[in-house]
Amino acid sequence: MMIRFFDFIFSLLGIILLSPAFFILYFAIRLESKGGGFYKQLRVGLNDRDFYVYKFRSMRIGADKQGLITIGGRDPRITRIGYFIRKYKLDELPQLFNVLKGDMSLVGPRPEVRKYVDLYTDEQRKVLSVRPGITDYASIEYVDEDTILGQADDADKAYIEQILPDKIRYNMKYINHRSVKEYFKIIFLTIWSIIR
Repeated sequence: MMIRFFDFIFSLLGIILLSPAFFILYFAIRLESKGGGFYKQLRVGLNDRDFYVYKFRSMRIGADKQGLITIGGRDPRITRIGYFIRKYKLDELPQLFNVLKGDMSLVGPRPEVRKYVDLYTDEQRKVLSVRPGITDYASIEYVDEDTILGQADDADKAYIEQILPDKIRYNMKYINHRSVKEYFKIIFLTIWSIIR
């Protein structure tokens, strides 16, 4: 209950305070490439329910039809401003609306697409027992995930066999010790990982 209270207050404040940045980023994205400034994708959330996650569009229209995984500096689908907003995690800002609605929390396992959730073991499916989040320990550890995948011979295989199981282990670290203290600790660590 307390975490949901903080989610609601912080997401509402974030949307209000960051609204000028929202407008600037939206129009910068629209100016550089065809299509809208926002992007939505179906992800799997709490109790295995699908929902749409919102982001600023960082790729060219239709890019997701060429694969669900991005491969860092050599991915030609990402726009110039897309590289910038992804580097500083600005593409994630619209997820504050997901948090406000209650689809997501500020802190929790990153929501996956159904393709990868269908590969979960029964043990791994425990990550679906909590509200997905914008950040958690896995997000901090894999802040350069695109770069890692860009160096792999088969990005999809590397994600499924190496990164995904490791990220779920980090997810469980939060789930097994979930508290208001952990919530604020992860928010602080996330901000520190972006600005350092």
